[in-house]
Amino acid sequence: MEVKSNFKYIDLFAGCGGMSLGLYNSGWEGLFAIEKSDMAFETLKFNLIEDKKHFDWPNWLRIRHYDINYILKQYKSKLTGLRNNIDLVVGGPPCQGFSMAGRRDSDDSRNKLVNSYIKFINLVRPKMLLFENVKGFTIGFKKGEKRGKPYSEVVIEKLRKIGYKVEGNLIDFSDFGVPQKRQRFIIFGTLKGSPDEFFESLENERVNFLMNKGLSRVNTIEAAISDLHKENGIINSNSFKRFKEGLYSVPSSKYQEIMREGYEEELPDSHRFPNHNPSTISKFRYILENSVRNVNVHSSIKQRFNLKKHCVIPLNQDDVSPTLTTLPDDYIHYKEPRILTVREYARIQSFPDWYRFRKKYTSGGKNRKFEVPRYTQVGNAIPPFFAEIAGNAIKDFISKNRL
Repeated sequence: MEVKSNFKYIDLFAGCGGMSLGLYNSGWEGLFAIEKSDMAFETLKFNLIEDKKHFDWPNWLRIRHYDINYILKQYKSKLTGLRNNIDLVVGGPPCQGFSMAGRRDSDDSRNKLVNSYIKFINLVRPKMLLFENVKGFTIGFKKGEKRGKPYSEVVIEKLRKIGYKVEGNLIDFSDFGVPQKRQRFIIFGTLKGSPDEFFESLENERVNFLMNKGLSRVNTIEAAISDLHKENGIINSNSFKRFKEGLYSVPSSKYQEIMREGYEEELPDSHRFPNHNPSTISKFRYILENSVRNVNVHSSIKQRFNLKKHCVIPLNQDDVSPTLTTLPDDYIHYKEPRILTVREYARIQSFPDWYRFRKKYTSGGKNRKFEVPRYTQVGNAIPPFFAEIAGNAIKDFISKNRL
């Protein structure tokens, strides 16, 4: 029996395209991607739809941003018509309601998107599914002195009820070449074969990927972004008045060489430096000189500077980054008294430099609830390195199970 070579997938809650980029790199073909935010979708569209022509977008669906519930309501018959033609559906609902870094609100309306995900799977009936969410997804919400059932168990039970064989594992993306300690809960489901085989293939493909790239398992922050230091040179920004943008230095690591493949511009994309005032620079310099790296600053330092922020972490150049959030002022650059740029964020998430981010850099105040600017796009993304390795592992699973 001949195994086909064109594997087709749909990306749900696609964000700016981290998962789709990884699947593109591993030879998959996208059908379409569903993303609610117009800002995040603009980045995905610019890179993967317009530039790479990665999606074979159906003519019944206009290319734009969508809420998944709108798609479920308006295109139910079209979705059921895709049955037997979709190999894979990827993506996990927004994680803010489950995140240990947030407020863990059991009533967060975004938690209900899990049910929308299940409805989509049941309509399309893909041969396989890959679901991603935060570690907190595996921890039940507190109800008095007890904890309720984790959403991870709820999702697994519902997927099994509609006919899928399903397993889930906690994965640390720093084991996949990503210079960031980022634990995520991964569910793999299939209509045929054992899902455990996927996780076995994932380990094999992880080793092969790193070996073929010439990368070690652990890539430090310095190895990821030292060619983007501010001290390497700055120029006045042509796109953003009153801001400076950074220049490249010569790559000093294999990771940097890989990130810069396919990008010929002299100026890195989205490498705009923040305009910190002198007191902020002085405060950051003090923190860098007097704090333990890669952990939240001591309460005495917070008191000294009257810091109200829950999290302020000076980074350690000789280690991977802690999990990036969507708030860039949660971190201080390991060497320079400033926050990271969007491009440095992207590097730590394993986005290559040719992947350009669109729309505004940040949002403030009430807009944070509605907008998804560049920092948020990157902070919410699935690292493309992991997605590429997973794409290779699923192709191996297909081959072994003759799907």
